[in-house]
Amino acid sequence: MQASRRPFLNNSHIGGDEPFFLIAGPCVIESRDMLQQVCETMLEITGKLGIPYVFKSSFDKANRSSADSKRGPGIDEGLKDLQFIKETYGVPVLTDVHDASQVESVAQVVDILQIPAFLCRQTDLVFACADSGRWVNVKKGQFMAPGDAPTIAEKIKSRGNDKYLITERGVSFGYNNLVFDPRSPEIMHQSDIPVIFDGTHSTQLPGGGKQSGGDRAMAPVLMRAAAAVGVEGFFMEVHPDPANAWSDSSNQYWLDKSEDLLKQLYDIDRLVKVGGAVPA
Repeated sequence: MQASRRPFLNNSHIGGDEPFFLIAGPCVIESRDMLQQVCETMLEITGKLGIPYVFKSSFDKANRSSADSKRGPGIDEGLKDLQFIKETYGVPVLTDVHDASQVESVAQVVDILQIPAFLCRQTDLVFACADSGRWVNVKKGQFMAPGDAPTIAEKIKSRGNDKYLITERGVSFGYNNLVFDPRSPEIMHQSDIPVIFDGTHSTQLPGGGKQSGGDRAMAPVLMRAAAAVGVEGFFMEVHPDPANAWSDSSNQYWLDKSEDLLKQLYDIDRLVKVGGAVPA
């Protein structure tokens, strides 16, 4: 089953038998030129496939393994860059917030406020995001069972906001490892929660020293599995040179390989939701 059909951004819809939408962009803002390169490429790909697109990048990566890791340009410069992308390309944008004090200024720019996985149970932050009236995407913590996700949704709905998404990004399995349980989206769907699958962070090998590891080559494997259970959207971090990215260099996906992967996901999505793949 899928979540029920509902209005989304830019006159699109999600849920039911609607095609998945895509959240994609570089993990952290490195330069405006790079943001433009990624956005232009992803808009071209999603335009061909008829997939609603949301641009993603972070102004600050507050959760880093090492104090020496690059975090991004900060909220003031980062919001200017995101505003530029939004106005130049007419695309909705998403970024992370880490503290309730950031929500008001960020909500003036972005269309979706994202709560990082380690903060998914921070009630004040969830309430502040809900109160903004924006869409709220909550990364389900690696420590949470899918059956616990409705408590997050209830917090958001209790503030009079029904514009919420829950992102599955794997669950901790022993030390320094994550696994994706394909039952998870179905369990959340039973509570009518729109589910996003994070295909790149699910390949992460968290911790393990000064920098988390990962295996981006596994992203297509996990994303095809998620498409087969009918998720409402996909999240993926893409980069023109992922090996040299400032953050998540082991699990960001290759920008130039994204089109082939998305074509596969689109065909699986159509087969699952409407019973037949759309011919190329």
